[in-house]
Order: sequence, then structure tokens, then C-alpha cells
Amino acid sequence: MVSISRIFVWGMLVLMPTSLFASDDSIVLGMGCFWGAEKRMSEIPGVIDVESGYAGGDDPAAGYEDVLKLERALRRGASGQRNHAEVVRVRFDPERVSLETILKRFWESHDPTQGDRQGNDLGSNYRSAIYTRDEAQRAVALSTRTAYQQALSQAGHGRITTEIAPLRHYIRGEEQHQDYLKKNPNGYCGLGGTGVVFPGGETKAGPPPLAADQLAWDRQLIVFEAEDCPFCKQFHAEVMDAWQSEIPIAATLNHEPPKDWTLQKALFATPTTVLFEQGREVSRFTGYQGDKERFWKWLGFQVLTPAQQRVAFEQGTEPAFTGSHLDEKRPGMFVDAVTGAPLFRSDAKFESGTGWPSFFNPVEGAITLHEDRSHGMRRVEVRSASSGMHLGHVFDDGPPPSGKRYCINGNVLKFEPDAE
Repeated sequence: MVSISRIFVWGMLVLMPTSLFASDDSIVLGMGCFWGAEKRMSEIPGVIDVESGYAGGDDPAAGYEDVLKLERALRRGASGQRNHAEVVRVRFDPERVSLETILKRFWESHDPTQGDRQGNDLGSNYRSAIYTRDEAQRAVALSTRTAYQQALSQAGHGRITTEIAPLRHYIRGEEQHQDYLKKNPNGYCGLGGTGVVFPGGETKAGPPPLAADQLAWDRQLIVFEAEDCPFCKQFHAEVMDAWQSEIPIAATLNHEPPKDWTLQKALFATPTTVLFEQGREVSRFTGYQGDKERFWKWLGFQVLTPAQQRVAFEQGTEPAFTGSHLDEKRPGMFVDAVTGAPLFRSDAKFESGTGWPSFFNPVEGAITLHEDRSHGMRRVEVRSASSGMHLGHVFDDGPPPSGKRYCINGNVLKFEPDAE
């Protein structure tokens, strides 16, 4: 298949084979999921184009669904075929960038010691691979592998499992997989590898892990981030910058936990928010797609009791006269039990006789209202604007000045008395 390039000559679009005007070269690389690999390799100066595809398997015409189907069959022991790896074909100008430089970025940009896996992506289709066009490329691949293995071994990592073989059955990926992260800007950023620099490269001194003595031992949230990660910036802007939850949170660019603290498994993307209790990971939230409510729901399921969860996330109702704060009369603020965001002031609370805490006014912007037709009734549901969780309902039988009665489940509130 001849590569075609588009050029304009005095206003006319001319299609010409690339080989007629450019002495480019290419190599095919497998680094796990091809979406992140495509983005990372395209950032190298001198790289002309990066294309997602499949290679290294037995089927000369496989597509995405074929690769997934065969992988499932291989796991069941129902096939003996060799599956393709997800790969990128990197086309580059050898006068501007060497193959060695391309491969240095390849080794640093993923973990080549994981076998049929990359991060949380499991299967032979995610294997690390270098598929070469000739013996010259193979020689560079082998020499860079030897050099990087020495660096990995010195850093305490295992043996490189990268497949180095002649290119076989390369297939261009479907259009939706080309420039995927440009077309789909929501999601998360890949961590980019082991953190071991290729020998002779510039070692950047990264930030140290967070100091354990500066964190909360009983319960602590840590957000693991990366530089140039737009989703991390979005998470800060939409969640962290207005943090009011009683659970302390800290962010770090180091992907290791504090000393003597433990993760359940390696991190593979940023931002990843991990909840630690007594120095051990108990849960994590990977990625961020602007889905603030989903984040707070995740955290709510970690910190609320089952009874609270039923009210907050299943639109439940606590039995009358059983909830918290029914008799609370001190000056202060009733806040969201998960986010800590203010909801109602105590001076807007009144005795309704209904058996639930009742208020005639919320804090401005603290709640959202939604039509509720459940149980054969037509009511107006009240939710927390910060977390999206269910609070109760509002009725038109309250006292002046609003005439409203915000009938709220006390168990999803937390009371913070005013400072003396």
C-alpha cells in the first residue's frame, strides 16, 4: 500500500506518493493500548505521522472486534492462534530524528516488563513489542533493549518481556481509533512507564513522595497526578479547589505512596484518587471526565453507613423521628455529609412536627430541585448541588418569609456549630 500525501501547487490539490518527495522511515511499536501510545510518540520532534493498528498475529485482516474475540478464546483455551498486538506505526524523518531516539522514548513511555499486560489492560493484545522492517532496525532494537535492561535492573525492576520480531501482518486500525485522545478529550492521562530514564538521557529530579507524618493516618485521600495532564487540572478546578470535606486530601506528582504506606496495585493513569485508611489503600477512583457526581458517589460509598447510602444514592427516606439533628438548635451550619458543603443554616430551621429536620430557606446555590413522580405522587426532590445526593423534598406549607418547607433526611447532614 502506497502512502499518499496531499500538497497544494498554485491552488491545485495534488495527491502524490510520499516516497516520491520524502525519504522517511517507519517502525511499528506495541506499548499496550494504542491510544496513549499514539499520543506519546507523536510528540517527538521529527515524527511525521503516528497511526494506530494491529500487528504480529496470524490473521492478515483482523479488526478491533476480531482481536478482542480471539483474546477471549485464548483465555478459554479455545484457540491456538497468535493474536495481534495493538500497535502504532511511527513514521519519521531520519534526518531529523534517529531510530535510537524513537526507541528511547518507546522504552521510557511504558513498562516493558509486564508480559501480556500493560497496567490494568490484560491480554496478549496489550503486549510490549517492536516489529522491525530489516536487520538494521532489529540491531538498534536489541542494543537499546540491552541498555535499558541494565538501567531497569539497577532500579530494581524485572526482565524486559518485549517481543522483537520482523513486522508481520500490519493492519491499519479503524478510523475511530486514529487520533483517539484528540477526538475524545475526556478521560485520563497515562502515567507513561516505570520512571526509569534511558541511559545517557536527562534525569529529571521528580518530587519526593508525600511525607507520612504530614498526613492523616486514620483516613486520607491522595490524588496521584502527572505533569501536563489536563484532566488533573480539571479535577482541581471542579473538585479540589473548593474542597470542604472532613476527609483531608493531598495531591502529588510522585506515583509512589508515602513511606510504609501501601497501594493494592500499581497506578496506571492520572488522576487517580486513592483512599487510605491506616496507611493502606481501601479504594480508588481512576480518571476524571468532568463527572463530579460520580466521584462524590464513589467517596460517599466509602464514608457513609449503609443506611445513609440508601438515602443518599437510592432516594430512600429515614423513618420519621429517627434521623439525626431533629432537635439541634445551636447556631451553626448543616452541611453535606460527604462534601462538607454548606446546605442550611440553623436559623432557617423550624419545628414542623413532621419528624424530619425542616428548613424554610437553603444556602444560596446549595441545592438543586428535580421533579419526582415516584410512589404515585408528584413531588419536588431536593438534592445537594455539590455531591448530587438525595436530601429530601420541598413543600409549599412552610412558614414566612419563603412559605417553603424543605423536609430533609437528617442522616445525610452533618452539623457544624458556629465558633464561639
